[in-house]
Amino acid sequence: MRHQKAVNHLGRTSAHRKAMLANMASSLVMHKRINTTLAKAKALRSYVEPLITKAKEDSTASRRLVFSYLQDKAAVTELFREVSVKVANRPGGYTRILKTGFRLGDNADMCIIELVDYNQALLAAKEAAPKKATRRRRSTKKTDETVVAEAPKVVAPKAKTKDKAPVVEETVVAPVEEKVEPVVAEETTAVVEDTAVAESTDEPAAEAKEETEDNQ
Repeated sequence: MRHQKAVNHLGRTSAHRKAMLANMASSLVMHKRINTTLAKAKALRSYVEPLITKAKEDSTASRRLVFSYLQDKAAVTELFREVSVKVANRPGGYTRILKTGFRLGDNADMCIIELVDYNQALLAAKEAAPKKATRRRRSTKKTDETVVAEAPKVVAPKAKTKDKAPVVEETVVAPVEEKVEPVVAEETTAVVEDTAVAESTDEPAAEAKEETEDNQ
């Protein structure tokens, strides 16, 4: 099992693998795109991209270090003069892998590996394509805050109407005083009736006294 093995040996010895990757990197720098298998393209990408980053700093030390990997003076010159200027503003990701299908015979997965900034067809298509207008959704937090702020304004008039309600009840007190008068009248009638009863009781008593006097 080859668990946790980051390096793909590609079925070759170390010296053979390094020589093959150096030749493929030189071909990629000179021709800007090459056709190979997917496994070799992935190994080449991790091999050549650090060299392109190093080429952004044009110095004798950088040239010697890149030459130790490529072993090709023409490729080193092309890399420092042309490619490094083209990818100066790109912070990585200098290569692109495009799958092309399977090879007849062994059915190997084939692809094209190329430098991103040298594919004129894709660059022209991106420039010609209209830019989509992006819209940002407004956050609902602001709307919630405004609703909460406006809420006291709506409640304020209701409080005033509640204060006015007791005032109306005080004005209704007047008819209550008018109702008190019939009660007084009833009391007077009751007193008159009491006096009438008293007089009626006094009359029989007086008649009884007169009868007793006559008998005597």
